[in-house]
Amino acid sequence: MSLKAAIIPVTPFEQNCALLWDDVTMEGVVVDPGGDVPRIRQAIAQHGVTVTAILITHGHMDHAGGAGELRAALGVPVEGPHTADRMLLDNLAKQASAYGLPPARDLVPDRWLAEGDTVRIGGDEFAVLHCPGHAPGHVVFVSTALKLAIVGDVLFRGSIGRTDFPYGDHAALLDAIHNKLMPLGDDMRFLCGHGPGSDFGTERRSNPFLGPD
Repeated sequence: MSLKAAIIPVTPFEQNCALLWDDVTMEGVVVDPGGDVPRIRQAIAQHGVTVTAILITHGHMDHAGGAGELRAALGVPVEGPHTADRMLLDNLAKQASAYGLPPARDLVPDRWLAEGDTVRIGGDEFAVLHCPGHAPGHVVFVSTALKLAIVGDVLFRGSIGRTDFPYGDHAALLDAIHNKLMPLGDDMRFLCGHGPGSDFGTERRSNPFLGPD
């Protein structure tokens, strides 16, 4: 597998901004640049990656708060999330202020994503799944060829995304996990928005928040 990854924890929430690239072409993407843009740019330079796009899983400030600044610096498009998160992206500055974080720019993506779309990371194609619940417009990126999913805050090792927001939907989140993610197979590994990754089989068997299918 030629796809390489570097995780860059950003914001006080220790969000896993991911730099993913093809180690043959050295082209790649940044996923969920929530903030600390100088640190992200330093990682890009350190690894010698040519970034072709910025991918956003959902509109929470710790995932999207730095996307506008990074887009301006790199001159690349922002893709995602689903348009259902428009109200979150329209209020990134307010989100940052409410949490006492450095200023963030409100964001309009260059491309909204929907179920059935695809994005490219290096030379690899990833399918887009719309997985609401944690956020209405949350999307997940999946490569069946690489057995890799980028799940944002839908699923974690031993946990699932929060749904105690006014727009949260616990039933929708579990439906997405059970009916969109788990059928992809136990050997599907995933990168998540906070903490260490895992694989779907481990979570299916041991995650206390999932319960029976």
